[in-house]
Amino acid sequence: MDLYFLRHGDALGRDEWKGDDSARALSEEGAARMRREAKTLADLSLGISLILSSPLVRAVKTAEIVAAALGLVDSLVTDKRLSPGFGPPALREILADHAEVGALMLVGHEPDFSETIGACIGGARLECKKGGVARLDITDPDRPRGTLVWLLPPRILAP
Repeated sequence: MDLYFLRHGDALGRDEWKGDDSARALSEEGAARMRREAKTLADLSLGISLILSSPLVRAVKTAEIVAAALGLVDSLVTDKRLSPGFGPPALREILADHAEVGALMLVGHEPDFSETIGACIGGARLECKKGGVARLDITDPDRPRGTLVWLLPPRILAP
């Protein structure tokens, strides 16, 4: 399985937001950058057939922007397992639930994504920037284990 991890775009700062953190939205620039990034992802023809998003507003909006660019609006699903606290056990469940999918995109948060990617590739340390995308080839979904194919920061995807 080709597995893509997309960290949500730049959100309003915690000091700018007075409500529940789960409702914190993308900043205006964060949404604009995600639209540019989504176009680049569409141009790459990644073969993604399903997008799963954390239910937090900033992740859902990021996923909606990308789903629209990829023509996958009807293939976008929120999954509470991608909420903060996500890790390898939740990833194992997600992969089992979607074993038939050839290319899956997950939209979520840090530090969960970097730690989970690192665990999948043998304990490496890495950082997934806001709007960054990592691609893993999952060779053993039961553990889960795989190979990091690439990790792209947003400045490459949305110059």
